[in-house]
Amino acid sequence: MNREVFAAVSDALERGEPAALVTIVSTTGSTPQRVGAKMLVYSDGRIVGTIGGGCYENDAFWKAREAITSRKPQIVHYELSDDFAQETGLICGGQMDVYIEPIEPSPELYIVGAGHVGFHLARLAHEVGFRVHVVDDREKFANSERFPNAVEIVVDDIPAWIGRASLQAHAYAVIVTRGHTNDLEALRALAPRELRYLGLIGSRAKVARIYDALVEDRMSPDALKRVHAPIGLDIGAVTPQEIAVSILAELIAVKHGKEHPGAMQWTPPQLAKP
Repeated sequence: MNREVFAAVSDALERGEPAALVTIVSTTGSTPQRVGAKMLVYSDGRIVGTIGGGCYENDAFWKAREAITSRKPQIVHYELSDDFAQETGLICGGQMDVYIEPIEPSPELYIVGAGHVGFHLARLAHEVGFRVHVVDDREKFANSERFPNAVEIVVDDIPAWIGRASLQAHAYAVIVTRGHTNDLEALRALAPRELRYLGLIGSRAKVARIYDALVEDRMSPDALKRVHAPIGLDIGAVTPQEIAVSILAELIAVKHGKEHPGAMQWTPPQLAKP
């Protein structure tokens, strides 16, 4: 049975599909399954394997679904009491601990803009395990010579490509194009998406102008509140290399569930005080 679970874990990682692995790590007394029994739970509720069935497996199932969202592992203790035995028909009376571990694929990072910042960010992000996708409308910048480690290089109209692309909810996207108009259109296409991270480069004044323009075009203010802008942790970065480091630091912080301390507190125009 565990061979089937291991194969499912491998397939999930290959497909880029988040899941959570539930493993019995200790037992005392009589239990339905032995130490090492495993169950893989997907975010859509599918299951591969079993840790014994019954209400405790159901409880572990829901905790695994929560772990996929929180991305935090946990150990859960179960007392297989008389009440449990009566409910399930299993005569156990033991105790067991299960370890619930989120299984996350290598994070997908979409760098929208292949200029200087995008170039340095792609190199650094690859080194720490991101699968890098580069999107730009200029083949002179978006090519395999400049981005040899990218898993995908797209040369296309940026908003048109984003409109066709299927970005998964656990993906990261960074908007670092060459100008205000391109940033505006890229954000217009990406902001409504459910993404793990979406960041926009630019000064606070520029970001505010872009946000105001999108709200005037009926963009949801809630969608814009999820955007990390100005992008990157505030480390005083100036050069493209330093800005890339600040962006990557923020990506890593989000990956590990750390709070983002530097996002601009933006107020929609209709809510601003006179």
